[in-house]
Amino acid sequence: MVADTKDHEIILLYEQRDQQAIHQTKVAYGRLCESVAQNILGNREDAEECVSDALLNVWNAIPPAKPRNFCAYLLRLVRNHAISRYRERRSVKRGDGHLPQTLDELSDCITSRENVEAELDRRAILDAITRFLGQIPEQQRHLFVRRYWYASSVSELAEDFDMSESHVSVTLLRIRKRLRNQLEKEGLL
Repeated sequence: MVADTKDHEIILLYEQRDQQAIHQTKVAYGRLCESVAQNILGNREDAEECVSDALLNVWNAIPPAKPRNFCAYLLRLVRNHAISRYRERRSVKRGDGHLPQTLDELSDCITSRENVEAELDRRAILDAITRFLGQIPEQQRHLFVRRYWYASSVSELAEDFDMSESHVSVTLLRIRKRLRNQLEKEGLL
């Protein structure tokens, strides 16, 4: 990842409305952003469009926004654009990404109801998940985040973490079971 000083320099370029900001963002984070979008969408062209849309959002948001963690801010925008694009595409036809499997794996832990009570439940669950992630070993936390936030495939995780695919799958299964137990203990399931 790029150092915080580099992020600060990129943000200053945005604040000065210097078009180099977009170029510097692409140099620093372009491949990472495209990887996140590609993992969700399973389509390179759509992933590139999502990254472009996110960069436009950043251009329009900074200033006045001044994100503390530029990389996280950018990746969240890319992820949100990719999920929106995925949902649009899915409503027309079935997508070829692996997001449904990723979300299905978490379905035991997270319920979905659409009302105010559900929003409160969602926030409580997010807080509980955050606490849970702070309690597990770093490698497990990274596996969980990469799988369920960035939608990385099991094969990508196996390669990146130097593990077999079955080891990754079993580790994720155990983490989900521990998370489910934690959520049940807290009365959230």
